[in-house]
Amino acid sequence: MFAAAAPAETLRIATWNAELTRAGPGLLLRDIAGGKEAQVLAAVAMLAALKADVILLTGVDYDHGLVALGALDAATGGAYPHRFALRPNTGMATGLDLDGDGRLGGPRDAQGYGRFSGEGGMAVLSRLPILADQARDFSAFLWRDLPGALLPDMTADVLAVQRLPTTAHWEVPLALPGGQTLRLLAWHATPPVFDGPEDRNGRRNHDEAAFWLRLLAGQLPMPPPEGPFVLLGDANLDPADGDGRREAMLALLAHPALQDPAPRGNSGRIEPGHAGDPALDTADFSARDGPGGLRVDVILPAAGLRVVASGVLWPPPGDPLAPVAAAASRHRPVWVDLEVP
Repeated sequence: MFAAAAPAETLRIATWNAELTRAGPGLLLRDIAGGKEAQVLAAVAMLAALKADVILLTGVDYDHGLVALGALDAATGGAYPHRFALRPNTGMATGLDLDGDGRLGGPRDAQGYGRFSGEGGMAVLSRLPILADQARDFSAFLWRDLPGALLPDMTADVLAVQRLPTTAHWEVPLALPGGQTLRLLAWHATPPVFDGPEDRNGRRNHDEAAFWLRLLAGQLPMPPPEGPFVLLGDANLDPADGDGRREAMLALLAHPALQDPAPRGNSGRIEPGHAGDPALDTADFSARDGPGGLRVDVILPAAGLRVVASGVLWPPPGDPLAPVAAAASRHRPVWVDLEVP
């Protein structure tokens, strides 16, 4: 007789720009530890409702030793014993006057916009063990070294130091219960706006997505990721609406090595002037004459993985969680349930 095959497990992977950023270092820890700050309480409630096994948080301030992450996990009741974050490019000084204002050390003179080192970084919270010693950090990759880069006019000294990732590009391996490894390919790109006719941010946003195309194609100095993997993060680009150069993002959504589950929410919102389906939106930028609802946060599992379910945690009007979601962030968590061995 043959032994029955072990049943596959379902793993919920999520990404969320929680907008847990503050005006200076240490202030996020202060607000989390205080236990009374409204946005932090809303974020903790959203994490509890999401029930993810693994979540990539973007828009979360970095601190050495991950003290703020530890405090956030404690606020969730210790749901995520495994945590991962590396120093991001945001706020990392270049020593150059990148914005041409005649002064050094401003937030736009950093590798990625930041008023202090680590503002608005990334982090992975996980119920599964994180194989941190096997992680790959691509955040130091120079923009000029990307094949086919859409570089704006930059001086030689800027080209020599300007990194491509605004925040970070990571490969984070997770130990699956069955003994295999699942790799998260994570990033948070710059918004393709807030610049001038040179379209520096639009070009960089495009190339931050194109980095993954080149990596998957084996066109970079580092080897492509071993499968299975999941590409996820805040692309800061809607494939149908808003500003930006969409070519690289559309290529990722249609890539044969990836699949797009097209997670949908239940907000009930309508966007008459938009080409995209508002049910796919992951953020609401309607305030101050913004572009409205956009799909900017994505999860793209490898083509060989089985997707059981997916969604955007966007509760409809009247749901008790709806005001909590709005208080936590302009973004809503995106999740995908995967069957893993």
